[in-house]
Amino acid sequence: MSEDTRSDVYAELAGVGPYGVHPGHALITMVEPHPGHEYAYNRWYEDDHYYAGAMAMPWMYAGRRWVATRELQLMRYPEKSAVAQPVTSGCYLSTYWITDGRYDDHMKWTVGINKRLNRDGRVYQDRTHVFTSFQDHEATVYRDGAAGPRDFHALDHPYAGLVLEVVDAHGPEERTALLEWLRSRHLPKRLAGSPAALVTLFRPTPLPGDRMTYVKQVEGVDTRLTLLWFLQTDPAEAWTPHFTGLDEEVAATGLGRVELVAPFIPTVPGTDRYVDRLR
Repeated sequence: MSEDTRSDVYAELAGVGPYGVHPGHALITMVEPHPGHEYAYNRWYEDDHYYAGAMAMPWMYAGRRWVATRELQLMRYPEKSAVAQPVTSGCYLSTYWITDGRYDDHMKWTVGINKRLNRDGRVYQDRTHVFTSFQDHEATVYRDGAAGPRDFHALDHPYAGLVLEVVDAHGPEERTALLEWLRSRHLPKRLAGSPAALVTLFRPTPLPGDRMTYVKQVEGVDTRLTLLWFLQTDPAEAWTPHFTGLDEEVAATGLGRVELVAPFIPTVPGTDRYVDRLR
């Protein structure tokens, strides 16, 4: 075995530090392939980057890709979004769970491997990162209490859809109050009787200074919250009765503003399903 693998270090690293199953951190990345590059981007991401640039890394233990067809893109709101300009941009979403307490360890690896992938010509350039950030877990709210899959199952359980919601508080103190309102009042009420089984809440963390240049620094580190709603039905079927008006309810608190509500469905790995429905 090549000495370059430094295999003797692996047992040492695995023998120390946290190793629970709680999703303490997440990578949430919404990307727009450039026009004419949809098929090539999809194949590169699924055939190479999803594995070599994500799932093969230490402490990133679950992942799933999602896609927004043009029909789903047109359901997004608000029209003027601080996240996506225009609001329809970002047709692919990838979500990954990272073991609680292993963020720093994972980041050192991900910066190193992405520099290597870029140097080796294995990074697809004809794409735009619309919304990409590593995030810390704040809370999970369940519709059915102790019944059903937990948040650490969410990226492996065959959910039929996902809704990405991004909320910006007016300030750091307002974010604390907004998080509590979402967790204890708003989400339990919204989840009751809905097709969403659970909602995970995260707050973004700043990217390291040695990140790849094509990924912009994270915005709203002190004020933003990211919600992932996991649905048991197609979001198009549930949209009007369950996912309209979220912006009005947040605005009524006086604590912040909804910047994006965007529905997605899961991709089918190894296929180009839905690529012809993006435009």
